Amino acid sequence: MGVPGWFARERADGDRFADLVDGTASPEDDEFAHELALVGGLRELGAGGAPDAETRQRIRDEIAGRLAEAEAAPKRRGHVVANLAAAGVALVLALGGITLLLSKDALPGDPLYGIKRAGESTALGLTFDEQDKAKKHLEFAANRVGELDELTRQGAATDAYFTGLTDFETDLRAGVSRLTALVTDQGGQTRLADLRTWARQQSDRLGLQVGHAPVEARDKFAAARVLLDKVQERTTDLGSRLVCYTITTGSSDELGAVPADGDCVRDPDSPHAVLPPVTTPPPSSAPTGSPAPTSAPPSAAVDTAAPTGPIAPPTGGTPPPVVPVPGPTNLPPLPTPTITPKPPLISIPPLIPGLPPITIG
Repeated sequence: MGVPGWFARERADGDRFADLVDGTASPEDDEFAHELALVGGLRELGAGGAPDAETRQRIRDEIAGRLAEAEAAPKRRGHVVANLAAAGVALVLALGGITLLLSKDALPGDPLYGIKRAGESTALGLTFDEQDKAKKHLEFAANRVGELDELTRQGAATDAYFTGLTDFETDLRAGVSRLTALVTDQGGQTRLADLRTWARQQSDRLGLQVGHAPVEARDKFAAARVLLDKVQERTTDLGSRLVCYTITTGSSDELGAVPADGDCVRDPDSPHAVLPPVTTPPPSSAPTGSPAPTSAPPSAAVDTAAPTGPIAPPTGGTPPPVVPVPGPTNLPPLPTPTITPKPPLISIPPLIPGLPPITIG
């Protein structure tokens, strides 16, 4: 569709008038005479109202002052922005603390569960003792087992079980590898025994949950229990090598140091030797006030026991008078024996959370 003829003429007239106003063209006869006269009058009015030199200088100074204020404004805004940033950080920290508190009871699959795990990682980062770190890892792993039990009661989705069991295995491996490294360096049959008991307890807890978990997650439960069985086997094998010259192969796997499998050549000076059990002496039956003999009488001591038969006369001299031996009815009453009380029992807190205390008596 072409451009209408009237529109083309109007546009051509407008271009022609613009050229006449700019002075790039000369009018023909009375072409745009009225319009050009109006433009000339407006120009004269504008020239008459133009500011003088003093007014122009005042305007220039005013503009320069405004520019200076504009340059100083970012500095003042920087202080304001810094204050706003500090307030924002404080608000974020406050909200973060509240969020961390609310995530305490979060379960795998919950929106706040990631915040809970981040808080646990922070707690591990602030723990510098290796044994305490190992205990924290095992504590977190035990928490995952409790959370899986709660998921079973709530009928959670399969993905939540996979998340919980994966995190359980991660903490289990980290805790066991740190603890076995400490045992190979410092010894400690008690640590291994406690770890073995703990692994058996967690395996039993998972075994009670398998039947109620989704079918798709049961293979993951089985894999976690197999890993716990390996932990029990590792603690047994490692404990049997602590008195040997060669304890480990020098290599490590997901559970830490690998025990050596060759013949055990006992090291009599090994600090890992098992200590003998503490024995309590039997109660004394000596009467009150009579100290118990500490050693056998010397060979020259006189035997004061009552004779059991006739006394042989001496080989020479006047025979001594015969002293009658009292019968059973003439024996004095025997003193009542005093039983020494046993020492009190000593209770040692468990090295791994969740185990019963160790009692030494």
